Amino acid sequence: MGILIWIVFGLIAGVIAKFIMPGRENSGFIMTIVLGIIGAVVGGYLASLIGIGNISGFNVQSMIIAVVGAIIVLFIYRKLTR
Repeated sequence: MGILIWIVFGLIAGVIAKFIMPGRENSGFIMTIVLGIIGAVVGGYLASLIGIGNISGFNVQSMIIAVVGAIIVLFIYRKLTR
């Protein structure tokens, strides 16, 4: 069940991150999911590292953490691919 939650968080977080940071990159739906999943993992790790929480279940706090992580990963991805 855990991997399914990461995929769902990744999908939602990736779409929200692309909505917040629109751009011209030609990454498709699969890349959005992959960046979102990586972002959810990064966000959860950073949040637990600084002590503000982690991705512990399907709730609002976890989604916010996943979206922030996805925005960070999307920003880095764009800088590396330009």
